[in-house]
Formats: sequence, C-alpha cells, structure tokens
Amino acid sequence: MNEEIAFLYDEAEEKMANAVKHLERELLKIRAGKASPQMLDSVKVDYYGTMTLLTQISNINTPDPRSIVVQPWEKNMLAPIEKAIMAANLGFNPQNDGTLIRIVVPPLTEERRKDLVKKSKAEAENCKVSIRTARREAIDSGKKLEKEGVPEDDVKRFESDIQELTNKFSQMVDALLETKESDIMTI
Repeated sequence: MNEEIAFLYDEAEEKMANAVKHLERELLKIRAGKASPQMLDSVKVDYYGTMTLLTQISNINTPDPRSIVVQPWEKNMLAPIEKAIMAANLGFNPQNDGTLIRIVVPPLTEERRKDLVKKSKAEAENCKVSIRTARREAIDSGKKLEKEGVPEDDVKRFESDIQELTNKFSQMVDALLETKESDIMTI
C-alpha cells in the first residue's frame, strides 16, 4: 500500500477510535440505575472563587449500588459541594452529615429510563456521524491523491478498506448502545 494512503487510513482509524472513546465517556455519565462516581463528573464547585470540578476537591466513592459518598479534602467545602450538587440538577438530594456527603440514588421510573435510552441513542448517533465524517474526509483525501498520480486501483482498495473500518466502528457503537440500553432498562 502507498505510504500516503497508509497514513490516511491510520488517520481515519484514529479519528474513529477517538469518536468511540468519547461515546464511552459520555455513556458513563448517563445514569443506569446504579450509582457511579462518573455521575458527578460534570459538577463544578465554587472553590475559593474558582469554579472547580468536584473530582478535584474531593474523593468520590460508591459503597453500594444505590449510593454515592463524597468526602471533601477540606471540611469547610461540605456546604459549597452540597449546593453545587443541588445546582447541577441531577435529581439527587445530598445529605451532609458533617464529615461527608451521602447521595442516595433513587430508582429510575419507567419514563426516566426511556428518556435515558433516548439520550444514549442520541450520543450513539453523534458518534456514528463522527465516524462517517472521518470516512468521508479519508475518501476525499484519497481522491485528491488519485489526481496527484496514485494508481486508481490503490485508491479503490483504500476506499473499500475505509468502508470496512467504518462498518467495524459502527458495529462497536451499536454494541455499546445495546449494552447501555440493557443496563438502563434492567430494574
């Protein structure tokens, strides 16, 4: 395979892999009924005048599948952390016991589960759009190379390889979505 074509293939593969990694991170943030420290990843706390991620000023654990425990490194941060969790509008009711904050993760209603499945499907579709965009960019670059003198057979083989790669990553997305859907819908 031509060096330039090999480079384009590797570049497209990297873009598609990054899209799938991003999807995995986004799906972790979507609540599936079980408590997870990632549920609080987006929470920002006013830390001495600077908006700081909760994960940077506290330790977050899940002692059991239905609760999250937030233990700040400074006791005086308990009230601001509690406010930030409430302000994040995650549907949690944090309880401050003076040393740490407990969050009981309520069981999901059927309606909420369906909303979360929709959100998961939207994230998966965004990922597939990114994968298809990477495919289109690679194929366009391959056609430019053909105009610059790369043999047509090499470019055709490259296009079919890129399509196979696209199919492989699309199947990964479908598998991730299916797993997430079953997690969400399992009571």
